[in-house]
Amino acid sequence: MNNISVMITGAAGSIGCEIAKQLCIANVKNLILCDIAESPLHQIALEINDTHPNIKYSAILADVRNKTVMRKIFEQYNPQYIFHAAACKHVPLIEDNPCQAVLTNISGTKTVADLAAEFNTECFVMISTDKAVNPGSVMGASKRIAELYVQSLKGATRFITTRFGNVIDSNGSVIPRFREQIKRGGPLTVTHRDVVRYFMTINEACRLVIKACEMGQGGEIFVFDMNEPVKIINLAEEMIRKAGYKPYKDIDIVITGLRAGEKLYEDILYKNETAENTMHNKIKVVKTNCANTMTVPNMALETLLANAENGDNLATVKTMKEIIPEFKSCNSIYSSLD
Repeated sequence: MNNISVMITGAAGSIGCEIAKQLCIANVKNLILCDIAESPLHQIALEINDTHPNIKYSAILADVRNKTVMRKIFEQYNPQYIFHAAACKHVPLIEDNPCQAVLTNISGTKTVADLAAEFNTECFVMISTDKAVNPGSVMGASKRIAELYVQSLKGATRFITTRFGNVIDSNGSVIPRFREQIKRGGPLTVTHRDVVRYFMTINEACRLVIKACEMGQGGEIFVFDMNEPVKIINLAEEMIRKAGYKPYKDIDIVITGLRAGEKLYEDILYKNETAENTMHNKIKVVKTNCANTMTVPNMALETLLANAENGDNLATVKTMKEIIPEFKSCNSIYSSLD
């Protein structure tokens, strides 16, 4: 991917930052780093300046939800490729703030994707999550609606979605939290004994995202091979042992109960989906076993965004459930809407 102009939204986050670093190694012509978080954006800009002084980059403080600002960025830089990593992602926090999730994960995605189509961007890659499959949380449902919207877009731009599980050492993930708890002498907190999750390293996840961008023809959802899911309580025990302690003796593990929106396990595919091999052994492409691909009705989307703009949490989640019937809230006040 050398000699091209690339915009990364959410460039200061774990995924966006790593994509930027890998693209620097690939010698892209120009990087447009877009994020609303000032200090982390400043940090990644400094790092690129120090480690890849030959790379031309622009660090832009901008909110993907602001259509006017995003349009000006497209007018000025006209990026050839976009990696859309900007998102609200913390499940319990988003369960408490559904309107903000909708405005960022859905409206923000729509804004950037629509501009990509208008400006004939060569490729738009959306970073999705396994939580978008049979969602049990507002976060997962918001990403599913964003997936469907991106898939519905046609034209010169190749719209591609990548779907994968938890990323090791990403901001706010369980592994850094366990490390901090071990440093404090414990206890480590696990929400349920049977919780399992898929994990990938940041480096591998971002490498596969970039590869999927190169492979995709447009309209695909790519899923990555994440091996077997990991039981979180086993992970906690192993991390305690690796730190030189004995679980439950030197450092305890306590069960705190499932959090709002949290499921025991995540799915990779819907029942009507299958994953077929590609030329890359770690990347599969999703095929839907349905005659009609599911879409988001324009009227429903307008209603959803209006409810979110008005800050009406209940109406917002209700509309999400109408758009995504399989969205069943887990351990949430919104379970009453199911």
